[in-house]
Amino acid sequence: MDISEIVGEELNAVEFVQDYVQLRFETPLLTFYAWPHILLSEFSIAYGEPEYRNALCALIGEKVEEAALEEGDSLTVKFENDTVIALSLREEDLDGPTAGAYSASGSVADQEEF
Repeated sequence: MDISEIVGEELNAVEFVQDYVQLRFETPLLTFYAWPHILLSEFSIAYGEPEYRNALCALIGEKVEEAALEEGDSLTVKFENDTVIALSLREEDLDGPTAGAYSASGSVADQEEF
């Protein structure tokens, strides 16, 4: 699956929905069913740690510089401010069969799961 369409896109919204989070861009939608790590220049933040939600929301308005999805390995989204959202897709790191989903159109109807 190719998520490179979000490169150059500005993050418009971060939506927390019970047990998952969605990142909305102009059109594309990236959904995480497993909580990604946020890698800042000096440290990283994991779900449940203080400031996790604030760190994600601070990315609103930032443009994506790089985006890669390596099936069975990892998903990374790097922003122009050098913050990276990273998620391991290795089977031993996941709690369920699906780590997330991506929709180029922004519609849940045509999303592809990873």
